Amino acid sequence: MDILSILSGMWKLLLDPVTIAYIFVGAQAGIIFGMMPGLTTTTALSLLTGLTFSLAPDKAIAVILGAYVGSVTGGSRSAILVNIPGTPAQAAVCLDGYPLAKQGKAAQAIGMSVTASTIGTLLGFICLALFTPLIGTAALSFGTYEFFWLAVFGVIIAGSLCAPKDPIKGWISGFLGLVLMTVGDDNIHAVDRFTFHLSALSGGFALIPVLIGAYGIPEVLDSLRKKQHIQIQTEVGRVVPRLFEVLQHKWVILRSALIGIVIGIIPGVGSDTASWLSYFTAKKSSKTPELFGHGSVEGFVAAEAGDNACIGGDIIPTLTLAIPGSAPAAVLLAAMTIHNLRPGPLLVAEQPEVVGQIIAISMVSTLAVFILSLAWTRQMVKILLIPRYVLMPTVFIICVTGAYALSGRLFDIYVLFAFGLLGVVMNELDYPVAPLVLGFILGPMAEDNLRRGLMITGGDPSPFFTRPVSMVLCVTLIVSVVWSTRAGQRIKDGVMRRIRGLRTTGTR
Repeated sequence: MDILSILSGMWKLLLDPVTIAYIFVGAQAGIIFGMMPGLTTTTALSLLTGLTFSLAPDKAIAVILGAYVGSVTGGSRSAILVNIPGTPAQAAVCLDGYPLAKQGKAAQAIGMSVTASTIGTLLGFICLALFTPLIGTAALSFGTYEFFWLAVFGVIIAGSLCAPKDPIKGWISGFLGLVLMTVGDDNIHAVDRFTFHLSALSGGFALIPVLIGAYGIPEVLDSLRKKQHIQIQTEVGRVVPRLFEVLQHKWVILRSALIGIVIGIIPGVGSDTASWLSYFTAKKSSKTPELFGHGSVEGFVAAEAGDNACIGGDIIPTLTLAIPGSAPAAVLLAAMTIHNLRPGPLLVAEQPEVVGQIIAISMVSTLAVFILSLAWTRQMVKILLIPRYVLMPTVFIICVTGAYALSGRLFDIYVLFAFGLLGVVMNELDYPVAPLVLGFILGPMAEDNLRRGLMITGGDPSPFFTRPVSMVLCVTLIVSVVWSTRAGQRIKDGVMRRIRGLRTTGTR
């Protein structure tokens, strides 16, 4: 890893005012998307990816990363002011942010929320800068067999964590994504598969229509079904927090940021898990847990720091292993692929200046979101007054435009609607969509490495199980699958009962 090349890429971007302007545009768009209930970070990034494919790679990534940070931070506005989380990750913020707003402390809540978000995001990106070169260099020793298991591991873990009550549903969703990925040309022998003699299917399903359809269409329809009765406090006071207010919660912010970074690195978990885990950890260690749920600054500060720090953690495996840590990171992976940037060990080794640019974009995005969030809060709050029957049709038009603009094919719009219908059905049946998308993205990595490994050994699968790293990944995968099932739950319950019994015995 050439550290000088990374620093050169960072310095080059910081001296480019056009790219920095694109970062601010993306950040502003992300904040607005994040504020609007029903529009998730994944939807925002999917739409922007379809609209920015004509830009240069660094400009497009600048918009998308800016929107990524902005949408995660922006969701706290509606959570605090109207008790409706802009994104799922802000649900924990509602518990304490809204009670504070009802007490006339909306400005304090927004100011502390933005500050905690900024610190958490910055710490996450510092870890991104520190660990990406190290993990990328270590991943260069991985071969065909290891990458196969990494891809399978990502899909299985995503299924387990996205459907913890019934992980089989998550695994079925991931398997469906793997199956849908096989439509089109075979990557190795260029043979058509499942095309039914339709030329439009020879290239398979394009990723952007799949993403926008699976995430965007169900959210638009679900939002239109909900009645909107919002009373909002549009007048807020001084939002810039005082230094002593921030220092009062410094340890909560640092601990929550660490939780968010670790959660982000695990594929498929996402910032909503980081937010809730940070919130409950803060409540458990708080000196005033009785205030949680009634306007505790400590509570929503923990949630905000955790879910924003998760961004940097999400991007680490995305850049170094080409395994997205979350659904928004999967969109980032798709955007980089569209612009001929191939995340993974080779990107880190052969294009370190690109890694440097991404790190610099991340840092500038954090600053941009902080500035815009505090400078335009009073004006942006009024966007929440837009009726859903006006907003959602506009989002629907953007969805269709983004899917069509990618290649100008009417077939992509059909794909958009097909995956939109699939997403609606899966939501109704309580099947998670994220494993499906992750399976669709990681499918080529799993299939190509499986077939390539078998070709190298003449059909002998033993290296997939006997090489040291492959063996560790395989065993870890088996343990995680067993641990997620009912049998694993019984084992966990037995272990916990045994631990409680030992504690009871020890206190006598």
